[in-house]
Amino acid sequence: MKSIRYRSGYKYQLAGEYSTTISIKSAADIVTPYVSLMRSGLLIISEGYAWDGPSGPTIDTKSSLRGSLVHDALYQLIRLGLLPLDMRCACDDEAHKIWIEDGMLKPRADAWRWCLNRFAGFAAEEKDSVLVAP
Repeated sequence: MKSIRYRSGYKYQLAGEYSTTISIKSAADIVTPYVSLMRSGLLIISEGYAWDGPSGPTIDTKSSLRGSLVHDALYQLIRLGLLPLDMRCACDDEAHKIWIEDGMLKPRADAWRWCLNRFAGFAAEEKDSVLVAP
C-alpha cells in the first residue's frame, strides 16, 4: 500500500509574496524556499507559505493576521536553527509592533505579546511536522 506524506495545522496560505523590513537582522543572509531574512532586516515570505494564524483561544481578525504571518515565519527560522533561540522575544516584539500598526487595540496586543513571551517557547523548538497516512 502506498502512503502519503503531509503536514497539518495550517489555516492560511499566502496568495502573493510579502516583504517588509523588520528590526531583526541576521549575521548573514538566510534563504529558505519560503522565508528569507536578509542582513539588512528585509524579510521576504514567498507565495504559497502556509501558517496557522494567531494561536490560542482567540478570534482571528484582520489586525492579527499580518503579525501572525511574520511571527510564524520568524519562529520557523528559529526551529530550523537559522536564527538563535534567544531571538524569540524579539520575534514576539516584532509581531506586537505589526499588530499595533494594523489597528489592534494596544491592551490586546500587549496581552498577546505577554502570552507569547511566557508560553510560546515550545513553538520555537525543532519538530518534525511531516505526517504519514495510512
